[in-house]
Amino acid sequence: MPLYPQTLGALRRSSFGAADLACRSVKDELRQNLLSRLRQGGPLFEGVIGYDETVMPQLVNAILSRHNFILLGLRGQAKSRILRALTTLLDDAIPIVAGSEVNDNPFGPISKYARQLIASSGDDTPIAWLDRESRFVEKLATPDVTIADIIGDLDPIKAARGGHLLSDELTIQYGMLPRANRGIFALNELPDLAGKIQVGLFNIMQEGDVQIKGYPVRLPLDVLLCFTANPEDYTARGKIITPLKDRLGSEIVTHYPESVDLGMAITEQEAWTDRSGPPVRIPDFIAEVVERIAFEARTDKRVDRRSGVSQRMPISVLENVVSNAERRALTTGEPEVVPRIADVYAAVPAITGKLELEYEGELVGGHVIARELIRRASDATFKVRAGGVNTDDVVMWFDAGGALQVSDDVSADAVYKGFENVPGLAEVVRSVGLARKGDTAVGAAACELVLESLVARKKISRSDTGQYGRAVQEPRRRPGQDLFGGGLSA
Repeated sequence: MPLYPQTLGALRRSSFGAADLACRSVKDELRQNLLSRLRQGGPLFEGVIGYDETVMPQLVNAILSRHNFILLGLRGQAKSRILRALTTLLDDAIPIVAGSEVNDNPFGPISKYARQLIASSGDDTPIAWLDRESRFVEKLATPDVTIADIIGDLDPIKAARGGHLLSDELTIQYGMLPRANRGIFALNELPDLAGKIQVGLFNIMQEGDVQIKGYPVRLPLDVLLCFTANPEDYTARGKIITPLKDRLGSEIVTHYPESVDLGMAITEQEAWTDRSGPPVRIPDFIAEVVERIAFEARTDKRVDRRSGVSQRMPISVLENVVSNAERRALTTGEPEVVPRIADVYAAVPAITGKLELEYEGELVGGHVIARELIRRASDATFKVRAGGVNTDDVVMWFDAGGALQVSDDVSADAVYKGFENVPGLAEVVRSVGLARKGDTAVGAAACELVLESLVARKKISRSDTGQYGRAVQEPRRRPGQDLFGGGLSA
């Protein structure tokens, strides 16, 4: 960065040497830059959707209060994304003493190395510049993390090469937290961190000192500490020690999208659908079905609510849906990729891998539950768009013995021709605005949506192979007959 001062003397004479910048802490820096962004208006963090009225006000208050904080929420709620977005509130670059492992402020060094270098070199002390991305240090907490990883350890090799005693501060190999000095230190899944490591954290936060191998070391770090935790881990699998919880200024609770539209916006942003090859056109009702699968799963009693259903699920499902439609387009020679409900069924592996099931769910099986979720999501989507549209003609055709085999490897034109044999089906699709006349690709997808809705209402049936037919009638029990078909004993 040639435009920045490269020596301490030049730094003192520049605008960076002003007292308010030279002595400003990282929390003050974040606060002042946040105030500027609030005055300008607009979104605080690009790419974080659905938190404007809930999480963001709490986060703003925490930063303005100069708090260390924790984000508490289930998996897939953008906790890590929020922490990484905090770097946008940092300055473009800050000066440090060149060669410092702990990003020493030239106007207030904390390490012995930097103090000795400034004492010997004075205004000729070399200055380096740290960009905002280099000031963010992130660590996933696991039970095997040690004090050496987080705080540091004595390095005998350093002592031998430099001729120092082991008790000398110059022999310390600093850990991740000291290396985050004058920046942001983010620790994910805090409850998984061993209690003795958590003790080291709050000692640094409160007292600014720590003991490494019995030698006391003074480390008045200038750092914003932020953590994430899952509520399940918070109370069951792991715990946060009370003194550390007491030193966290704010506890901010995250959540899943509160509406299907918000969820669709997140999925559209994150899913990889802009691909090379044939152009991809995703009907909006297919995107809605994919999103509603997650919403249905979050309310299903057979799915573990404590674990949650990650927002990554609809993202992965949509990517699988597009991939299956892409494969079909290439094999059938279709000019564009237009997903259908059959492609959603092909994405079942992306659903089952994201579900943590309760005991009842384990008995039923993940694949069975996934197919039920697809049908319920299709029905909910059709109800929103079609309301009380009359589908009696379609049901009567199946009741009269009609059947359709719908495969995910047949072109849209061929599938739509089959749907035209069902009285009233194409008319229903056009009457509710699901597809325009002549658009067979979207029309085929819309017809499948109507049929899936009827399957969910048990007006028609669907086999695992994709065959639609008359509704399966459950056998009626005769009076005096038990559930196993035998008579009741007197």
